[in-house]
Amino acid sequence: MTFPEETITESIKLTQTAANAVREVITQKNLEGYALRLYISGGGCSGFQYGLALDNNIRSEDNVTELDGIKLIVDEGSIKYLQGATVDYVEGLTDSGFKIINPNVISSCGCGQSSNSEQGEEGETTGNCSGCG
Repeated sequence: MTFPEETITESIKLTQTAANAVREVITQKNLEGYALRLYISGGGCSGFQYGLALDNNIRSEDNVTELDGIKLIVDEGSIKYLQGATVDYVEGLTDSGFKIINPNVISSCGCGQSSNSEQGEEGETTGNCSGCG
């Protein structure tokens, strides 16, 4: 599988812990050749929601780079919200999982999965936190 040239996705960071977690999942699920897709979608209690998925479908409009041996894909619509972000993997006593640290966020919900960014389009409305259900 070939990937487009490295682009502005290079400003997104992937910690060593996150890269190791992605490699482990790829190995466990026998998904050799897959990449990590990071995206923003509408919704969530603060307006936007982060998403991560393993994907082997690279579209021409995707931004792709390789970080610590992991291919990272960010779609054209999400990249403006994710400039300078870091993907980490944390393990705690009560839960573990991927965490997105995003310097563009101006407000976020207590769940950590939803945020509001100053990068929103003029006239764009975002949700308000009404509880992390």
